[in-house]
Amino acid sequence: MINQPLVTIITPIFNAEKTLSSCLKSLARLTYKNLQFVFIDDCSSDNGIEIVNEFLSTRENDKLSILIQHQKNQGVAAARNSGLDHASGKYVYYVDADDELETDTIRAAVNTAEHSESDIVGFSWYLAFEKNKRPMNQPSFISAEDALQKLMNGTMRWNLWLFLVKRSLYEDHQIRFLPGVNMGEDMMVMIKLFAVAKNVSFLDQHYYLYRQSNSESLTKTYSESHMSQVAENLHVATDFLATKSWHFDLEKHTAFLMLNIKLPLLISSKTSQYKRWLTWFAEANVFAGKNTAVSWRVRLIERAAVSQHFWIIKLYYYFVIRVVYGIIYK
Repeated sequence: MINQPLVTIITPIFNAEKTLSSCLKSLARLTYKNLQFVFIDDCSSDNGIEIVNEFLSTRENDKLSILIQHQKNQGVAAARNSGLDHASGKYVYYVDADDELETDTIRAAVNTAEHSESDIVGFSWYLAFEKNKRPMNQPSFISAEDALQKLMNGTMRWNLWLFLVKRSLYEDHQIRFLPGVNMGEDMMVMIKLFAVAKNVSFLDQHYYLYRQSNSESLTKTYSESHMSQVAENLHVATDFLATKSWHFDLEKHTAFLMLNIKLPLLISSKTSQYKRWLTWFAEANVFAGKNTAVSWRVRLIERAAVSQHFWIIKLYYYFVIRVVYGIIYK
């Protein structure tokens, strides 16, 4: 165990008392033991601090794991930065306070990273509802550029908890989250990390359990602030990419990324949302329906949105989202 590299697991906390105990139990069951836990409490008003302190008290001879308490609420981006600033591990991994990990996650990811000398190791996940869970598949990738294309064309998710990352990528390239810009922060950072990674690996296993409360959560309503923050993170990411040379069409993939980001506006029954879709990242609309990497259903509703045939989108919403997903995701 002495030769195992240290892994820092970062968990931001904000009023997560209801799910925090389950999360911490899954962390306690991890088969990989050379771990540093960094919890960041962002001014919670519940008993989360007590739950974390109880967890930390059970870790005998652990001098590295800590609970950081922000003096004022700063948001998840600043919380993640605080976690990175206190990380000591060779590798960094994120776990959200309302989710869980399979017991072998870190061991498998670290073994893969060490064996292949990978900067990033990715894997798949479970979407968990009240009564069941469904395996959700990430696509495999053979290089950092391959992964980057899949992040941008909408076939691969950019959630931080889907990747174990070598901490030197953050430090050597000064990669951090934008304080106060809390929407799309994971997209921006994962794009930057893959842009500077050399070796990457993919594990065809489902390790992370992401909790979804109900089928209503499949639809989203974005506020103007949300959209502004996402746009800021996107522009920071694409400006970063523009400083390097790629074997793919950056302009086209940037448009695909924009279309992917605003797709949830079409997963709705509201015409007002469809109209917002038309104006948000309007420069990407010329590429609507042209991304062959995504499903024909996505291409269909994008084309319907551009042509303002909103009845097609509404029909799709009621049949697929309300009926099909409403039955499956329970």
